[in-house]
Amino acid sequence: MKRLLIDLEKCDDCKECVVKCSYLYHPQNNGITSLRELATFALVCHRCEEAPCVNSCYHLALKKDDTGVLKRAKMLCTSCKTCSIACPFGVIFNDFLPYLDSNCDYCLGGEVPLCIPSCPLGALVVTEVEQEDISQGIYFVSDSLAVKYSKKWFLDDKVLYLKKK
Repeated sequence: MKRLLIDLEKCDDCKECVVKCSYLYHPQNNGITSLRELATFALVCHRCEEAPCVNSCYHLALKKDDTGVLKRAKMLCTSCKTCSIACPFGVIFNDFLPYLDSNCDYCLGGEVPLCIPSCPLGALVVTEVEQEDISQGIYFVSDSLAVKYSKKWFLDDKVLYLKKK
């Protein structure tokens, strides 16, 4: 199955994302930013079976999808931070909810999406990825998105963010 593959280590080498987007209705959209956030979160979230973060949200803004990845209904979230407090691993970060939201629709149809040739580091590619390959650091985030990251990344207990050793 063809998927958009993001190499997060290459992305990390960019000072500012300059990727262009083919999204017809919002040409200024930088959907790759939301994909990078989703991919990074999917890698650090422990996908708890009990999901204390979901259970703590009294606005019902958090749900787990079929793969266990958290999804947030941005129109329901009031940024009360109860999910951040409830997360036993401290990986739900306080963030701001922008008024306009840029999302990627993957452009997996016909032509090569504008994001691929406009990425100066070649961190994006549409390719056949049939299964996750832990030895290569390739993981699925959704049906249309795979992510590659180096095993050199780790979760720092004191600062709680992904960084290279």
